Amino acid sequence: MREARVAGRIERLARQFSDGRTLRRALLEEIGRNVSFDAYAWLLCDPETEVGCDPVADVPCLAELPKLIRLKYATETNRWTRMRTPVARLLATTGGNPEQSLVWRELLAGYDVVDVASVVFRDRFGCWSFLDLWRVGSVAPFSEQDAEYLGAIAAPVTAALRHAQAETFHFPGAARAPEGPAVLMLSPDLRVRAQTPETDAYLRALVPAAADRQPIPAGAYNVGAQLLAAEQGIDSHPPRARVHLGRGVWLTLRAARIVAGDNTDPDIAVTIEPISAVERTGLFTLAHGLTKREAEVVAACAGGTDTRSLANELFVSENTIQDHFKSIFAKTGTRTRGELLAIARGR
Repeated sequence: MREARVAGRIERLARQFSDGRTLRRALLEEIGRNVSFDAYAWLLCDPETEVGCDPVADVPCLAELPKLIRLKYATETNRWTRMRTPVARLLATTGGNPEQSLVWRELLAGYDVVDVASVVFRDRFGCWSFLDLWRVGSVAPFSEQDAEYLGAIAAPVTAALRHAQAETFHFPGAARAPEGPAVLMLSPDLRVRAQTPETDAYLRALVPAAADRQPIPAGAYNVGAQLLAAEQGIDSHPPRARVHLGRGVWLTLRAARIVAGDNTDPDIAVTIEPISAVERTGLFTLAHGLTKREAEVVAACAGGTDTRSLANELFVSENTIQDHFKSIFAKTGTRTRGELLAIARGR
């Protein structure tokens, strides 16, 4: 009964707030009525690479954000990509020895963080988000009751976040991405060394900042941290994330090492560029909950394949192809193949 009430409240918030940022802030208020916390970091994810992006956060160590993100990705304890259940508590996982966690040992302990409750929002279509809640100071750690509540909201929040991602594709006359090549150069510890002039416009659109303040390159830190984690054998996902810029515009962030001619630890280059039609279509199908076969139909249709060829290619009848399209139209809120492809590919 309680889970039904909790799910109902989450669903009402999802109907009220379709933007991913405002939705997460509203959900944090709802969570705070049931589970107390002193700080938080809530990131969306690329559902395939599971790399974080678009943070909503309030943490006491903002000045050390590159270090926090680097350690978060390098920490195996309760890493969102490894969690077998939606919720994990630091003290419970480590048997009361948080020193086992790299991020706690090298950073959070210095900020008097007592416990961390981690929540991963995942479904059969991918990993959509992860959330860390911190308790700071002389307070009790997160309880089993807290974990039960967070576990109860995991599924409805996942559905709400995926739906919010799907809504980003439905913008008539979508805005244009900033012009020019956007590249950041990061040191091995993720400090910004240099960037192209065009990068500032991208960063301000991704994480809005006051005009007199430098924008925070959180997305670059995340893909850079994933590159380091992959090099260390902690996680095998590629250092890439697809990020919503606004008004239907999506970007792709990638990180790679700069080849050095000596034995020094080379810098990291992060590129920010408009998403390709193929990458956008793949994300579109996941966000709208299309089946694997429906995604294949959309991809083939995007390549110009007609119904008869689709049927032959997929070894089904033409009527089955038409049934697939009916289901696809219903899930994506489209009515024709032309409209479907225009939204999916961003044209």
